This record gives sequence, C-alpha cells and structure tokens, in this order.
Amino acid sequence: MAFAIRIVSQHMHALYKEYMEAMYRILKYLKGSIGKGLFFRKNETRSIEGFTDANWASTIDDQRSTSGYCTFVWGNLATWRNKKQTIVTRSSAEAEFHAIAHDMCELPWLKQLLQEINVKEEMSMKMSCDNKVTINISHNPIHRD
Repeated sequence: MAFAIRIVSQHMHALYKEYMEAMYRILKYLKGSIGKGLFFRKNETRSIEGFTDANWASTIDDQRSTSGYCTFVWGNLATWRNKKQTIVTRSSAEAEFHAIAHDMCELPWLKQLLQEINVKEEMSMKMSCDNKVTINISHNPIHRD
C-alpha cells in the first residue's frame, strides 16, 4: 500500500489518466478494508527491535536511495516507514547508515512513549541491519569517518 501511494504521490502535479485510475483503486481498496487493522498478540518478549534496509540509488530519475525501517514492540509491529532519502549517497553503506539513523530516533521515542503510558519495566533495544559493510564499519571505530 505504501509503495502504491508513493508512486501516485510523485505524479500529483500532473495526474494522467493511469495515475487517476490507480488513485481511485487505492481509495476503493481503503474503503473496502475499513475495520481491518493490526493484531497485537500477547508475547513474553519484552524488547524493542528495529530492522532497517536501504535500496541504494533506486530511483532512476534522481539516483536517490530509498530507506525503510520497521520496529517491533514486544514482538508486534508498531511502526514502519519507507521514504526516499533527501540526499544522494555515494555508496550502499552510506544509504544504510541514513536508514539506521532514522530508526535510531524511533527506538528511544517508543521506549519513552511506553513509559508515559505507565509501562515501567526495563526493556532492551536491538537494531538489525543486513549490510555487511555497514556492520563492519560500526564495529571498527577507526573507519567511522
């Protein structure tokens, strides 16, 4: 759903017939799915986990990367985001670091939100990334330029 809305939104300034039809299909789908939502199951895991990924230079017209992340609270999907990066990165590792930076802001925010609604237990926070170069750079402080 997020991908379809992103594509249609990029062409809002000049809506051709195909994009208008796509927009109507999206609205028709949303209208038909009222009442559906996310299911949160009871889970013994008391942690906040973030998963990030980036697609380096994925947009053909401007060579910008797309980054995305999702966060799980106690094993349940809580937040997610998929967005074109505002800068042009020079490598896939740099694109991954930008995705991680956005998710790193989300994890403490979720922890603070849980504390504000009186969830006072200690929770661990974990971040996962699938890019080997990014992981190696983060483990070696000499390469953090």
